[in-house]
Amino acid sequence: MKNFPKNIFLLLTILFITAIFVVFLPGIKPIKLYTIGEISASAIFLVLCFLIKKYDLPWKFIAGFTIGFIVIRIILINLHPIGSDDYYRYVWDGKVHMNGINPYRYAPDDAALNNLHSDILPRLVNHPEMKTIYPPLSEILFFVSYLIGGESFFGIKILILIFDLMTIWGIYLILKKLKLPEKYLLIYILCPLILFQFFIDAHVDGFGLPFMIFSLYFYLDKKNTLSYVLLGLSLCVKPLGLILVPIYFFNEKKFTEKIKAAVIPVLIYGLSYVPYIFTGTPFKALMEFTENWTFNGVVFNILDSFIKDNQRARLICAGLLFISYLGILFTKKDILEKLYLSIFLLYIFSPVVHPWYLSWFVILLPIIPRWSGITYVSLISLTAFTVLNYQLNGIWKDYTSVLAIEYAPVLLLFIYEIFTVNPRIGKLSITQVKD
Repeated sequence: MKNFPKNIFLLLTILFITAIFVVFLPGIKPIKLYTIGEISASAIFLVLCFLIKKYDLPWKFIAGFTIGFIVIRIILINLHPIGSDDYYRYVWDGKVHMNGINPYRYAPDDAALNNLHSDILPRLVNHPEMKTIYPPLSEILFFVSYLIGGESFFGIKILILIFDLMTIWGIYLILKKLKLPEKYLLIYILCPLILFQFFIDAHVDGFGLPFMIFSLYFYLDKKNTLSYVLLGLSLCVKPLGLILVPIYFFNEKKFTEKIKAAVIPVLIYGLSYVPYIFTGTPFKALMEFTENWTFNGVVFNILDSFIKDNQRARLICAGLLFISYLGILFTKKDILEKLYLSIFLLYIFSPVVHPWYLSWFVILLPIIPRWSGITYVSLISLTAFTVLNYQLNGIWKDYTSVLAIEYAPVLLLFIYEIFTVNPRIGKLSITQVKD
């Protein structure tokens, strides 16, 4: 057992908390403080992860940090979102829902909703000409959050806290199940991406994370049907979990289990739209988003710079992802290993990679604490420069230098790990847990 440098860890933690709380300083534009705080905290997070991976941490220390950073989450709930205005859309959708109107029927600026207008809504909703893109369970949770907090961000953040606590519990249960060191829970607890994107900016991907993590837990616990149901619910928050459906499918030997793995999650996802499809167009805005939006996609940006054709670049990226994904599916790696690789490559080939998208990746890092992932969720903080420039100058763009600094080390580490890292996870492999 290596001697844990407690004093160094505590000093770094103080600096880490200072970097987070810098956003509360008065007299300076909040977005400047936000940028400084997020990038500084992410740099310190990398060092903390190095110490977490290298040394054994006593349980009292782990529990204390967990409680402490839950308190920090609660403190941040009171802070107005800084780096994103997406929460206005959530609140608006909740308000529309509460008034008995299908949120997929009208765009916020549609005259049919004029009677719902207030001083801030939908005036502050970004892209008010577009209908909502969020899946049904998200819309229901927007409704609940509106009941809690009205037109403020408070209701959204309260729900995010509740779902985040469930995510923490789910990660802990998987660590215990796989007999992995409990210290790795701190990778999620301390992650600046979670703190800034959820508890400051109120992004709602956090609603889907506990469904995904408990789907994995119950799958490992041989409760497959419950696992598939939870995966289906995660799709109803964000359909990223579709990438797990084929992994479950090919991992099962019995034909009936394969059918259940393929049908149950997709069926739940499809049925969730039934109450909305007759009076609205749930997929219209989503299709527009997937066809036109771009941000922080490394392979896409490289291709687009050469071929100068958005749609062709998207198709090539989709083809490369499909080929890579097929290769992963038919390897003999554990399901969590396959999921890690699949989600990683999904981001690499995606035209749009906002920081909060990586939260679905963060939940895997305590279970598979690879440096490629830890580095990725840290360096994506550099995209704060885009947000800074947008809020100060009204210009939204990718920076080639940021893409290079963000992705070069991540891809090099990923390639290195492919050839050197033992695929076994913890003291038991996933296959052994299932069997």
